[in-house]
Amino acid sequence: MSLTVKLCLAQEPEADQLLADDPLALLIGMVLDQQVTFETAFAGPKKIADRMGSFSAAEIADYDPDKFAALCSEKPAIHRFPGSMAKRIQTLAQIVVDRYDGDAAGLWTAGDPDGPELLRRLKGLPGFGEQKAQIFLALLGKQYGVTPKGWRAAAGDFGKAGSYVSVADIADARSMEKVRSYKKQMKAAKKATTGKATS
Repeated sequence: MSLTVKLCLAQEPEADQLLADDPLALLIGMVLDQQVTFETAFAGPKKIADRMGSFSAAEIADYDPDKFAALCSEKPAIHRFPGSMAKRIQTLAQIVVDRYDGDAAGLWTAGDPDGPELLRRLKGLPGFGEQKAQIFLALLGKQYGVTPKGWRAAAGDFGKAGSYVSVADIADARSMEKVRSYKKQMKAAKKATTGKATS
């Protein structure tokens, strides 16, 4: 795939370059995208790579769990909950090693999966529920050049063109603000409905 990918998720050139060049980094960034800002989550893989001095699924999977947790907790930590995220990342790396021979791109290349099959594979990863799997599928399709048959439908609302509803739609600082404001609206709407008694 000679497609040049340019990502703006960490809003930090070197961290974004790693995400663009390394599918494992992108996957790990998505794992971290929970209860922290987009920038914090997607800058995480670069912090891990810098602290390890290298970056591969096999090395992360084989790393001593206590030392890996310490590396993730080092200030600035990769997440609000670096310990539990370290475990999740190592589990993810082990799955990539066991199922895809250490190549994270194997998730979407091995056996040439269609959109629904790729969604199923993503949902089998630690920390990937239905929504996160759909968002990642949309991110692959919209920005990573991975467009298997039926990917938009499998990604649901997140696959729609011209939307600003998730990390899949962040291409620059402006689109990041649009996604942020959408998320704020959703939170406010959710708060309003949960505040009312449900019948």
